[in-house]
Amino acid sequence: MIKRFEELDFQPTELGDLTLRRRREPTLDVDVYEVKLGEAFLMSSLFTVAEEKLASLGLAAVAGDRLDVLVGGLGLGYTAVAALADDRVASMTVVDTLSPVIGWHQRGLLPVSEALTGDPRTHLKLDDFFALMRSEATANSPHYDAILVDIDHSPRYRLDASHSDLYTVAGLQSLVRHLVEGGVFALWSDDPPDAEFTDILAAVFGRWHAHVVSFPNQLTGGTSANTVYVAHY
Repeated sequence: MIKRFEELDFQPTELGDLTLRRRREPTLDVDVYEVKLGEAFLMSSLFTVAEEKLASLGLAAVAGDRLDVLVGGLGLGYTAVAALADDRVASMTVVDTLSPVIGWHQRGLLPVSEALTGDPRTHLKLDDFFALMRSEATANSPHYDAILVDIDHSPRYRLDASHSDLYTVAGLQSLVRHLVEGGVFALWSDDPPDAEFTDILAAVFGRWHAHVVSFPNQLTGGTSANTVYVAHY
């Protein structure tokens, strides 16, 4: 018998209580995996179109083969698995600051966990993505063809105040030190295109585009939209 609701994991973290749960959505007859941080919903397996587009749009903008990709934010894993669908990806490092999230996938708790952890191109790394982007890039440190980021709700609405510097000219200038020449930075946002942030992108990158990704909202019967920013170094 299928349980209507199940809490798969609960862990206190420095950002708040982190919960992974599975529930049966009777109107759609599907299992839904949800992540909460405190009382706020972070993500749901019902809405993965834009997360997957973050990977496909970001990688479509990259030229060449044997790509090295960095994904900031693991979550339910849909961005990372979508990146692996591109045969040009030679290696993919996925960074998350929350060890329970990495543990969920190592334990196979989520629908895409096996595809993610079973691919030899995948490396899951417990670290602070924002601190990594602030760090100096040396000749021996990794440089990436694409950096794909899905951590905060948007450049304006962040999970933690310490993330704020990434969304500035200085922060993005620091990030591009970790890209190869011609590399691409792509960012998911829950908000519509933000003119202030696109001005910041224009100050750092040669080309950029804000893609509005629309998708059917199966709960409301309407349409929802997210934004994927893609910028060329």
